[in-house]
Amino acid sequence: MRHFGHLAEDVRGRLFLEQPRPFTARSEPAVLSTALGGTLYSPATRPALAADIRKLAGRGVVSMVLCLEDAIADHEVDAGERNLVEQLNDLVKDFTDCAQSHPLLFIRVRAAAQILDLAERLGPAVELLSGFVLPKFTPANGGEYLAALTAAEAATGRRLFAMPVLESPELAHLETRREQLLGIAELLAGHRERVLAVRLGVTDLCSAYGLRRSPDLTAYDVALVAAVVGDVVNVLGRADGTGYTVTGPVWEYFPVQERMFKPQLRRTPFTGASVPAAAGAFRASGEEVRRRIIEHDLDGLIREVELDRANGLLGKTCIHPSHVPAVHALSVVTHEEYCDARDILRQEQDGGGVLRSAYTNKMNEARPHRAWAERVLLRAEVFGVAREDVSFAELLSACLCG
Repeated sequence: MRHFGHLAEDVRGRLFLEQPRPFTARSEPAVLSTALGGTLYSPATRPALAADIRKLAGRGVVSMVLCLEDAIADHEVDAGERNLVEQLNDLVKDFTDCAQSHPLLFIRVRAAAQILDLAERLGPAVELLSGFVLPKFTPANGGEYLAALTAAEAATGRRLFAMPVLESPELAHLETRREQLLGIAELLAGHRERVLAVRLGVTDLCSAYGLRRSPDLTAYDVALVAAVVGDVVNVLGRADGTGYTVTGPVWEYFPVQERMFKPQLRRTPFTGASVPAAAGAFRASGEEVRRRIIEHDLDGLIREVELDRANGLLGKTCIHPSHVPAVHALSVVTHEEYCDARDILRQEQDGGGVLRSAYTNKMNEARPHRAWAERVLLRAEVFGVAREDVSFAELLSACLCG
């Protein structure tokens, strides 16, 4: 796998100073958790699930969750399990007979008992599986989930990761949040090698209060959600070696409805931007790209991804394929970030201190900024570094039109 590997080589050459490096499902957990990017959820009941995965892999999707929980009705669970086993066994033939890579695939279960059952029923197709998503994860049910995952690893001989989803009413409620978070942290610490990322179930958190944000608002405009995100990062996202990758909440809107407010996407970044297409290929103007982004309700998503990053989150839950390119384009390390990160680590090795940035617009403090710099360089490894003259608008353009 390789982020932006679906783009033409000459397009990547124009966009990237340092191109994204390839990785596999067997790469180090730190690499994989950073590389998740826009994780696309799909109902496990889809009749063309295998074909969908093939198609999406060719369009740059790197991680997917095949959902047996909230994405399907209660009466569809048995059919969903059968379809999942059948479709993945069809898919495994493709990826073992050719050099094409498949996305990191995870199954979202409803109950711990499904984990071992599905791992065994998949047979050879378990080779396609990277792990399980554990919904409504709490200190009360988390031990059962993690024990089932351990059993599935032993039964299949395959490394399987856990991605717990924090979305319970107890987490939303102020009086129980502290106890919940500390209990989850203690539980996960005993299975650190198996926890790839912690995911946030903002839709369920909002449901505890009958809330739903509009496409003109980000999750951070909802005070309740912002408070929970801050506390989750506080306990589970620390940079002292005890934390985990915490992924951004779902953006649940896609095109069709009429907008109430003006688009959040400024015109300025798109002025003069165009798709760096291969010779003879379609080139879109910056304004055309901006129009397409707004039509797909991606301007709100873009703003939310920026706020995710500012609040310590990386990657995002996606429920529509059009969201993934935007998440990935905004995950590319800018030339300025790259210069700052390298200078900070170099200065830290020389004994610390403060230095003016190469862009002469800020001060970089070696020791306080070290953890940030290390995370930036890990992100640069999997998402690449943009050339100095390449803006996020051009990266988005290439992903949407390339």
